[in-house]
Amino acid sequence: MNKRIPLLFAPLYPFLLSAQLIIQVASIPANTPAPDKIYIAGNFNNWNPADANYILQSSGGTGQYQLVLNPSPGMLEYKFTRGNWSTVEGNASGKYIPNRILRYDGKPQTIRLDIAGWQDRDAGGGGTAAPNVFELDDDFYIPQLGRKRRVWVYLPPDYATAKKRYPVLYMHDGQNLFDNESSSFGEWQLDEALNNLFNQGDYGCIVIGIDHGGAKRQDEYSPWKNPEYGGGEGAQYLDFVVKTLKPYVDSVYRTLPGCETTGIAGSSMGGLISMYAITERPEVFCRAGVFSPAFWFVENAVADHVRSHPKRQPGKVYFLAGGNEPDYVETDIIKVGNAMLSAGYMPQDINLTVPPDGQHSEWFWRREFPAAYRWMFAGAVSKPGKSRSVGFDLPVESDSSGAFVRIADIKPKERVQIKIVGANGQVWMQTKIRGDRLATTHLPKGGYVLLVKRKGKDWEMGALLKH
Repeated sequence: MNKRIPLLFAPLYPFLLSAQLIIQVASIPANTPAPDKIYIAGNFNNWNPADANYILQSSGGTGQYQLVLNPSPGMLEYKFTRGNWSTVEGNASGKYIPNRILRYDGKPQTIRLDIAGWQDRDAGGGGTAAPNVFELDDDFYIPQLGRKRRVWVYLPPDYATAKKRYPVLYMHDGQNLFDNESSSFGEWQLDEALNNLFNQGDYGCIVIGIDHGGAKRQDEYSPWKNPEYGGGEGAQYLDFVVKTLKPYVDSVYRTLPGCETTGIAGSSMGGLISMYAITERPEVFCRAGVFSPAFWFVENAVADHVRSHPKRQPGKVYFLAGGNEPDYVETDIIKVGNAMLSAGYMPQDINLTVPPDGQHSEWFWRREFPAAYRWMFAGAVSKPGKSRSVGFDLPVESDSSGAFVRIADIKPKERVQIKIVGANGQVWMQTKIRGDRLATTHLPKGGYVLLVKRKGKDWEMGALLKH
């Protein structure tokens, strides 16, 4: 761990100035609450916004603050906070600013700067989210954890005019996906990227962005505990996504709820929980985006988990690492990729991309997202007009006894693939049948999606109601 030695009066400690970086803040906003401490968070302390070892010290009532660091040489990225990411620094109007960047050569250096404003004490104003981004709920209840969270929804440009249904991508760290006003590090610009792809012919996809839990972020994004940084609530968080949020989304929006049209993605700790999700609940998520994953957080637990869960559904994982990230990021990904092969996945199920200029940063994930999205959802749905898989177009007749259903247009001896998916994404049946009659005695009462694939044709979809 890096050494931090607070410096109140520089002349008292001349022996500490060798090979150290001194951060001096000459002025802070006038609206800074008097009791609040000022912290520095960066890539040198795991971006912890409330690290007690990184509190700036007041210089004897002069209105100035400073901290002495001893970081490793290299590219430093950082920001100032008042203890959490909702109180991160901004410009003079309280609006978003990019990360501060310093190329540190390891020699003694003093940096003098100002804090212009705080994002939680801004002057108001609009954000940068596109018109087709909405707050699904700013206080969505998480019963599995007893907490509330803001949830965002991105709807494709033709959602209001088309009758089709859409794949869904669930993403973590929702604050950083769509709007600079809510982001502490710069947004991913997912809305702009997906709108551009749609204008280029992409089918469209609904994105659900779940805000992270601030100080609870690391707890929620790892099912395993790290003795120093926390964790251990990842299973409950995933249960929330699968058992509470997804059924709600599927009931409110026109989704394609099956696993082959449902993905999950995130970066850093969000990449860790996304990998856990596709391994733990493959019947719900068949596509995952794992960007710069923090697998180091739990050592070999992710690879061991993958290896112990043999493949039982189709699955595709897009791994991304940056050439300027620590070497262990790529090494850990390779371990997990090899574990996937041991678990029955094929090489074509795995994509690992390592751009040499990539960094552990929002700008990098923003740039790489379109390519990751295209690969993850390639073949998930057919283009409009090419098949009837874009809506509930397949006629399905239910028997009054509830013992079977009859699928229209299927010939008596025709062999077809069948998949039945519940409202919560659970796959109740995946098999092949001959003829147009399908037994449903094993299904509980309720509504289902029936997917049918005939030889040489694309998947067709119909609504199945079990009485």
